[in-house]
Amino acid sequence: MALLNILSQPTMSGLTKIASLSLYNYNPSSLHHGYSNAFHCTCNTFPCFSSLSIARTPPTKQILSKSGNTIASTDGRRQFQANSVFPTTPAEVSSVDDLFDFICSGPLLEKMGFTSESVAESVDKWLQYGLYLCRLFRLNELYLTLPQKVRLYHYYIPVFLWIEQQISNHSSSFEDGKEVLPLVVGFSAPQGCGKTTLVFALDYLFRMTGRKSATISIDDFYLTAEEQAKLRESNPGNALLEFRGNAGSHDLPFSVETLTAMMKLTKEGTKMKLPRYNKSAYDGRGDRADPSTWPEVEGPLTVILFEGWMLGFKPIPAEVVKAVDPQLEIVNKNLEAYYNAWDKFIKAWIVIKIQDPSFVYQWRLQAEIAMREDGKDGMTDEEILDFVSRYMPSYKAYLPTLYSEGPSGSDPEHLLVIDIDEGRNPILGC
Repeated sequence: MALLNILSQPTMSGLTKIASLSLYNYNPSSLHHGYSNAFHCTCNTFPCFSSLSIARTPPTKQILSKSGNTIASTDGRRQFQANSVFPTTPAEVSSVDDLFDFICSGPLLEKMGFTSESVAESVDKWLQYGLYLCRLFRLNELYLTLPQKVRLYHYYIPVFLWIEQQISNHSSSFEDGKEVLPLVVGFSAPQGCGKTTLVFALDYLFRMTGRKSATISIDDFYLTAEEQAKLRESNPGNALLEFRGNAGSHDLPFSVETLTAMMKLTKEGTKMKLPRYNKSAYDGRGDRADPSTWPEVEGPLTVILFEGWMLGFKPIPAEVVKAVDPQLEIVNKNLEAYYNAWDKFIKAWIVIKIQDPSFVYQWRLQAEIAMREDGKDGMTDEEILDFVSRYMPSYKAYLPTLYSEGPSGSDPEHLLVIDIDEGRNPILGC
């Protein structure tokens, strides 16, 4: 068989070694202090990672509770329940041959220029990255379900490899001896579609492969509670600016200051604290977190992962805006300043494309139900509807242009569009 011929090529020499380590010598207790029960799965559905509250902290700062259930950051900012993510009944074991075929069937491979031959040549990396992600998400790589394999080998790992290519191209654009600035990768994706977990996984892979990365979100640049109150007062009756979210509710000078400082983290020993936003402050209205709680990042940075639901949105004609929602007119005007504050820093783009904006309602509802079932405070169904409705006009107005033209200032050579389905998994795009 052709597959067997490929697998027997010299470029595959590392495959057997890694497979042996992965399938026979793997010791979960060495990774998670004896809590091997946290590695197993109980059902054939892949969890909705985007509904989880996952820490944007280095993987070395994660801890597992003595119950084996909770993954948390050591700064105590965020955590999630491992058992609510990964069940305990094992699924069928896949062979290495099957996994190779499975990787080659992924919907993103052709879009990224990969072939079965190039996968064969780099399959050592695919297997190693898969093992890293199994560690991160408490999965036993012996017992991956089909949906779990899809998420790892059709989504997270291909995106990571695409970014690696972008980093290589970016670095080669600098003259020898010149300081190489970190590559800023922008992730534009609607709320609830899993972008935060994707970025979390990518950040982990960079750190596991010995490169320094940093993550930042447009949420971290929201106005302070006091400034948000002033915005609300100056726009009475405009539901789109009553709370944080839409263009106009961000501190753009602070964005520029932060991103500019991050770009300067090119030497050993250079450090800075990254801003974070506390969404639970003021009964959920939110406020910028106390600087004493901000995580610190150290250079030299290789890559900055910048994510947000409205990254890459650009102003559209006033008549189009009014047809969607008259309240959106001021938001559209505010959007004019966002290119210089955000988009101009971004040199590579990942746009996660959804088939229907109404998916956001469903995803948000799933997240809140999970929180309530876990004993945490969550919004009622009516509150969810009201919350998401404040974003929906922007989705309807700006997503068509984003999908047809790409983000502001983007280059098609440095743009990856990923179509996802209702289950947040990549599909073949149009």
